[in-house]
Amino acid sequence: MSPSDRITDESLESLYSALAPLRGVQFGSLLLPRNALMDIEPSQIGTIVGVLMDALIPNLGSIANVGLVKHEGLLGEREGYPDYRHPELGLRVELKLLFADNPSIKMKTPPTRREPSARLTQKVTVKNVDPKIDAMLLIAYQLRESIERVDAVTPTVIDFEVFSMIELVNARDQRLLESGGRWFGDYETPCILSNKGVKKSKLGIPLDTSSYGRKQSEGKDFNEDTNFGKLKRIPHPKLQQFLRKYSHGLMYQSVP
Repeated sequence: MSPSDRITDESLESLYSALAPLRGVQFGSLLLPRNALMDIEPSQIGTIVGVLMDALIPNLGSIANVGLVKHEGLLGEREGYPDYRHPELGLRVELKLLFADNPSIKMKTPPTRREPSARLTQKVTVKNVDPKIDAMLLIAYQLRESIERVDAVTPTVIDFEVFSMIELVNARDQRLLESGGRWFGDYETPCILSNKGVKKSKLGIPLDTSSYGRKQSEGKDFNEDTNFGKLKRIPHPKLQQFLRKYSHGLMYQSVP
C-alpha cells in the first residue's frame, strides 16, 4: 500500500488539534468515594470505566466540544466499528482507553502484575478499515480528585494520541504471521501455533490448516489467539512510545 492510500500525517495532526480540549476532562458520571478505593483493583476500574465510556460514546464529542459524533457502526450496535466520525475533517475514529496509575491515590494492589487489556480486536480488519480516513484515538486516563466532590475521585483524561488505523492493523497482523500464526476464514479468527503445532513446525512436519482449536487439549495445530490485538503487543513505534509513558514499559524493547 502506497502512502497515498493511507490517512495523511496532516489529517492526523488536524484531528489531534481538534481533540485538544479532551485533556483534563472529567467524567463526573462516575464518582468513586476515596475511602472505597482500597477495596478496588485498577483492573476493576478499567472494566467499570469501559462500560461507562460505552454509554458516553454518543456524548463524548459534546462533553469536550471536539467535533466528534457517534458513528452508525458497521458491525452492529454493541461491537460497532468505528465509534465516531468527525464530519468537519471527514475522518472516522475508533476509541481505546488506557488506565494510568496515579501514585497519590492508594488502591488495592493486585497479587500479580497485569498487562493492560486494551486491544484492537479481530473485529477490526483490512476488510472494514478505510485506510484513507480511519484513525484510532487512544485516551490515557487517571483517577483524580473530583472538581465536584472533595471526598471522591473520577476518571480524568490526562493525555491522548491519534494513530493511523491501517498502520496498526497491518503491524498487528504482521506480528501474527511472523510468529507462525494465521487467520482462519476471511479474517474471522486469528490463531497461533499450539504446543503440538510448535513441535511439528520445529521438526519440519506440515501443519494442519483445515481447522483450529480453542484449548491445547483439543490436539489441533493451531489455537485461537486469546491475546490477539492487545495494544502492548502491537510493534508500532508511535504506539509503543505512547504506551511507555503510562503502562510500565514496553513489550517490544527493540521498538525505538
